[in-house]
Amino acid sequence: MFYQSAGMLNHHPFALLRRFHSDLAQGAPAFPAINFWHSEDSAAITAELPGIEADDVDVSVKDNLVALKGERKPLDIDERAVWRKRERLFGKFSRTVRLPFNVDPDKTEASMINGVLQVVLHRRDEDKPRRIEVKVS
Repeated sequence: MFYQSAGMLNHHPFALLRRFHSDLAQGAPAFPAINFWHSEDSAAITAELPGIEADDVDVSVKDNLVALKGERKPLDIDERAVWRKRERLFGKFSRTVRLPFNVDPDKTEASMINGVLQVVLHRRDEDKPRRIEVKVS
C-alpha cells in the first residue's frame, strides 16, 4: 500500500491510522483465487494453485456444495537461510462454493493444468426442470 504522509497528516492527524485500519479490515484475499460460472445444466470452477501438486488437492461434492481443500507445502531450504521477503503463504487451505443446483458426483471431472485446477460439474438429471405437456380434454 502507498500511504501519503506529509500533506494528509497536517490536516488530519489520524487519517493514516484510519486508512491503515480500513485496509486491514478488508483482510487478505481468499486462497485460492477462484472463478465460477454456470449454465442451466452445468457449472465450472477454476482455482489458481501455483506450486501445488494435484495429489495435494481434494475436491468433494455433496448436493449443491463443492469443497476444494489442500495444502501448500513449505519450500525445503537450508534452515540457516535468512528470509528477506516472504509473501507466499504455506499451509492448509479450503474454499467452498455453493451451486444453484444439486450436482451429480458421478459426472464431476477435475483436472490440473499449469497450476490451475478446473472442476466441471453437471446437474443431476432428476434435478433438471422437466416440461410437462398440457393435454386438451
